[in-house]
Amino acid sequence: MTEKKVEYLELIYDLIFVYIIGRNNSMLMNIENGFVKGSVFAAYVLCTLAVIQIWNYSTYYMNLYGRNSVRDHVFLFINMYLLYYVGEGIRVHWEQYQTQFHIAWALILINIGIQYAIEMRHHRDEPAALQTIKGLMTALFGEAAIVLLTIPVLKMTGFPLAALAILFGMAASWFLTGPYKTSRIDFNHLSERAMLYVVFTFGEMIIAVASYFEEGFNRSSVYFSLMCFLIVAGLFLSYEIFYNKILDRNRETSGMRFMMIHIFLIFSMNNITTSLEFMRNPDISVWPKTLFLTGSFLLFFACLFALLFFAKAELDQCKRFMIPIAGISAVFAVLMILLREEMRINILISVIYVYIVFLAIYYFSMREVQA
Repeated sequence: MTEKKVEYLELIYDLIFVYIIGRNNSMLMNIENGFVKGSVFAAYVLCTLAVIQIWNYSTYYMNLYGRNSVRDHVFLFINMYLLYYVGEGIRVHWEQYQTQFHIAWALILINIGIQYAIEMRHHRDEPAALQTIKGLMTALFGEAAIVLLTIPVLKMTGFPLAALAILFGMAASWFLTGPYKTSRIDFNHLSERAMLYVVFTFGEMIIAVASYFEEGFNRSSVYFSLMCFLIVAGLFLSYEIFYNKILDRNRETSGMRFMMIHIFLIFSMNNITTSLEFMRNPDISVWPKTLFLTGSFLLFFACLFALLFFAKAELDQCKRFMIPIAGISAVFAVLMILLREEMRINILISVIYVYIVFLAIYYFSMREVQA
């Protein structure tokens, strides 16, 4: 199989998600009595996962059947246009915009599903390919139907049926296609696309760090800005080593598990971005900001180490180091909670934790050199 390259078209398409990442994170900047409203936080979680899932579906199709053709351009630009409506529907008073949000979301899913339907005629004599196509069509059209049903259900009952849509899409994709390997997947291309989305998300995190420099050149500002910068750098280096040194990007896999891990990895990065902004906000109560930051770090590294499933063969033994890493993570969580009132110490503990894990990941990667 000819190695698939990341196309210019795909990079242009990804730029719309940079805009939406910012829209998602801005939802949590509305605080009442020291807390983010439960309904706003739930909307943030649903919107973030829905958008990452859209990117996941698009990327998977482009990996399987993308040809950088006129058709690919047309379908992707239609999705880009619809994503503006999704982005504009992501706001605190989301109830007023939920109709346009869900219609645009459903149309994007239908758009990708139609691409698979068109592709069927080229693979009538390929049972494995047809099974994958039909499975993904079921996931896409089924999720779109639930998303559209969400509009009247939300208006009548207030129940966020969108959560069921996301879960259905993930479950249907996994059980109908996930367990099966396919030579059609170019894992090198798929992992590169995921890496680029992660980089875009780090870009939003870097923008968030800039807010730490607004207070001028004083002792407190320098301390917190330096700690925050070190955290972002440590997280970036950890992912970089995984991507460059640990992942076996030439392996045969369906890629479905890899993409699903990245849904939650990118979600955790969005949470870390917002958490770092929370740390310097005195209007937010200590408990929620501490738990949110701690949970975001733990989710990020849990997802990162889940990628060991795709490690090179000579690094397979590194999985046994998960036990001490889990122990270090537990100590980190306990210290963060116990010292929640001391933000100076709290952020220092975060830096130490990030770099301990980074050094462990670096040690894992050195096994390849030794091999």
